[in-house]
Amino acid sequence: MSNSATETLIGAVVLATAAGFLVYSAQSIGVRGASGGQYDLRAAFASAEGLNVGTEVRMAGVRIGTVTDMGLDAATYQAVTTLAIDTSIRIPDDSDVKVASEGLLGGTFVEIAPGGSPDMMAEGDEFIYTQGSVDLINLMLKFATGGQGE
Repeated sequence: MSNSATETLIGAVVLATAAGFLVYSAQSIGVRGASGGQYDLRAAFASAEGLNVGTEVRMAGVRIGTVTDMGLDAATYQAVTTLAIDTSIRIPDDSDVKVASEGLLGGTFVEIAPGGSPDMMAEGDEFIYTQGSVDLINLMLKFATGGQGE
């Protein structure tokens, strides 16, 4: 009988731990309810290497949103992303957006540099000024071979 109680207790601990990890991961990727307080903006990149749904969107190093959708535009062959931005953050319509890296071994994120326009972006607007990700391996290869890589 004590064996059954021990197994039940261990099972409960495992389930509680799994639930804790689930809640933590949902919070860390920015999953919100229906009234999440976000608006969507679009950005098209020549290269979105390293981005995934759930990737952070930052401004001045502060998280202000997440990437919620990615796809390929068949006409322009660009990666089109949807960015969910917190409604408390207003972004000037001349801002630029780029795929940035946290260093050689760090992850990637989307960085928004605010412009100076008095007009702000609205739900569904698209960034005009974008910069895709930089392939660091190719860049280092070109440096190491004196510019004769690819």
